[in-house]
Amino acid sequence: MSTPRTTAPIGRIARWPRFAAIASAAAFSIMLTAGPAPAKARSASNFFEVNKSIDLLGDVYQEVSQKYVEPVDVSEFMYSGIDGMLSQLDPYTTFLDVEQSGELEEMTSGQYAGIGITIGTIGGELYVTSVFEGQAAAKAGLQVGDRIVAVNGEQAGQQPIEKIRGSIKGAPGTSVRLTVRKYGRGPRKEYVITRSEVRVSTVPYAGLFGSAGYIRMTGFAQHSRQELVSAIRALQDEAAKGKISMSGLVLDLRGNPGGLLTSAVDVAALFVAKGSRVVSTKGRAADSEQSYVTRVDPLVPSLPLVVLIDAASASASEIVAGAIQELDRGVIVGDSSFGKGLVQSIILLPYDYTLKLTTAKYYTPSGRLIQKPLVHGRRQCQDGERKVLLNPEVSDSTRVYYTLNRRKVYGGGGIRPDLPVRAEEPSEYEKALEKEGLIFTYATNFHRQHPGLPVQKIAGMPVFREFREFAGSEAFAFRSAPQKMLDSLKTLMGREGGDADSLLSRRLAGFEEALAGWTKQGMQRDSLRITKAVQREIIRRYDERAAWRNGIGHDPAASQAFSLLADPKSYRALLRP
Repeated sequence: MSTPRTTAPIGRIARWPRFAAIASAAAFSIMLTAGPAPAKARSASNFFEVNKSIDLLGDVYQEVSQKYVEPVDVSEFMYSGIDGMLSQLDPYTTFLDVEQSGELEEMTSGQYAGIGITIGTIGGELYVTSVFEGQAAAKAGLQVGDRIVAVNGEQAGQQPIEKIRGSIKGAPGTSVRLTVRKYGRGPRKEYVITRSEVRVSTVPYAGLFGSAGYIRMTGFAQHSRQELVSAIRALQDEAAKGKISMSGLVLDLRGNPGGLLTSAVDVAALFVAKGSRVVSTKGRAADSEQSYVTRVDPLVPSLPLVVLIDAASASASEIVAGAIQELDRGVIVGDSSFGKGLVQSIILLPYDYTLKLTTAKYYTPSGRLIQKPLVHGRRQCQDGERKVLLNPEVSDSTRVYYTLNRRKVYGGGGIRPDLPVRAEEPSEYEKALEKEGLIFTYATNFHRQHPGLPVQKIAGMPVFREFREFAGSEAFAFRSAPQKMLDSLKTLMGREGGDADSLLSRRLAGFEEALAGWTKQGMQRDSLRITKAVQREIIRRYDERAAWRNGIGHDPAASQAFSLLADPKSYRALLRP
């Protein structure tokens, strides 16, 4: 079982101090090996300070653990001390316990032992949010929208979701017993499902839109290059069968948090010339300086390419986007990326614990630092606090770098798009509906009532009015931010005795009525977006690929990418100004 972020065992390479380097926003990624700095490279004074500090830390820990006025959980006390130290560095340097270490191992390979579902909490209940085709859960008959009542006889509502995930996962060949309410509200049904190895593709969708190919990548794992090659060849075959000459390819890295560094280099190598430097790393240790150069001929050396990024495209995604941009191999479209350019090494500690430690930084082919500025670690250092980092490197947003074609690009962290297309932000109303899980629940009920409906018919159905009625029946009452502020004002006035003023009360009542009308107009303006979202979620119940295609068809950034590929003159002008 897995969250929408998938898993995979790294394999226990060795006991510490062996390393695995990482390139991901959530900080899960690749394998590199490196050793610690030689002892003779350390100065004698630094060696003394380190040992003195260890002695002091041990003495403080022992004194507090044994003599503090209240009993202390000595393990949690030590972990909190480690967390406190690491919090002064950066958001990606962390101490992982046994369970988290196992999840890290799973993350880097894209596979895990489970039944092939993702789960999520909606309206306080636990639901199946996706089912992987061909896996044990799908074969057993589990569906999106099924509510999990119990796992191995234990009530799901009484356990943290992470514990439930752990209970559903397990060794291949073992079984898990799920008690489920079909469609969320149907009769209870027992499933006994045998766990197996689950491999989740980092390329969940690829399709041909007119003459342009589109590929979505959600991570960079061990098999990502192979999955991307298969997707590109499938698109080429589809185009050939339709006697279409492909005008280009859209590689969608939006929301992609990164993954293995080596995978990012392998992906870039499918597009850029052999011998191209994709990324370099540099840290304090001499062996942290490495340059990653492509060593194979590209699969598609000249096919026009557009890469989509946004604020959630991070690390390995930024490595690929930065290389494509600076080698002038393609056009970057969307929002500026996340700005995560720190390398983490995985240090295996005793007792199956892990230290994920930032040991280097990434630089694009032109030398740009990807990392956005960090001020004294995770947060601004306050007066009186200790300054831990001595001379942190600052990324300069005004410094100019140049691509191969002498186009200007800038530092400051993250990748700025060549063609900005700002994503549409969901409205307050849409966020409230999503938070309550009403779109998800409505789609589940719709599918239960219309099990054999053709997908093509759903896309044209005017579902907004029926959905609004359903939301009302679920006791959902939307209050806009101004309405909530008015509620707070009325509460405050009531405490101060202001509600006794009849004139003021009448004026507030009139204002509340006008505000309600304004809120209702805003909800009506959102009707088209809500309709599309509801339709897409309904379609997902019938056909996952059709839901992907429907979403891409209404995506402004994807539409801009397709238009650019259909206009070779504009495409070339962006690459050769």
